Amino acid sequence: MSERNALLRRTRVWLAVFVVCLVLSGLTAFPLVHELHWTQSLLHHTPIGDRLPGLTGWIDRVGAGVDTADADYPFLLYGTDWLAFAHLVIAVAFYGVLRDPVRNVWVVEFAMIACAGIIPVALICGPLRGIPFWWSLIDMSFGVFGVIPLYVVRRNIKVLEAMGERVPVPA
Repeated sequence: MSERNALLRRTRVWLAVFVVCLVLSGLTAFPLVHELHWTQSLLHHTPIGDRLPGLTGWIDRVGAGVDTADADYPFLLYGTDWLAFAHLVIAVAFYGVLRDPVRNVWVVEFAMIACAGIIPVALICGPLRGIPFWWSLIDMSFGVFGVIPLYVVRRNIKVLEAMGERVPVPA
């Protein structure tokens, strides 16, 4: 296997990992009510909840809010459906990068900018919405950890570009 093909394969593996995480992140936004009930049950029926009382209290508060919204204002949860859909649509954009990374490097750069944007949104909107700072740190970690595979992918794409050969488009 040539150096170029090995680099292309590694790049596509990194992309696949990122896309799988993006899809899973999106899919988990659809069953929000059920996930919160499951998480509350886990925290209240295992030693985890006793060890993390701040987390347990926060999840209980979020659960109460989501239960109220679900019972009285279910249309509010429609926003999380759109959040989930947006994750899935963004994941689809990476199909072009998988096919032709050099030509579609802009998608990776766009995603890196989006990862960076998570930080100011969490720092500004979190306090405005009463989100504990430690939870905002968790939110920001998605941008910090998300940019790592994207950085590796972008760096690999730039090397592929410098090699000067067109990347074969898989059928």
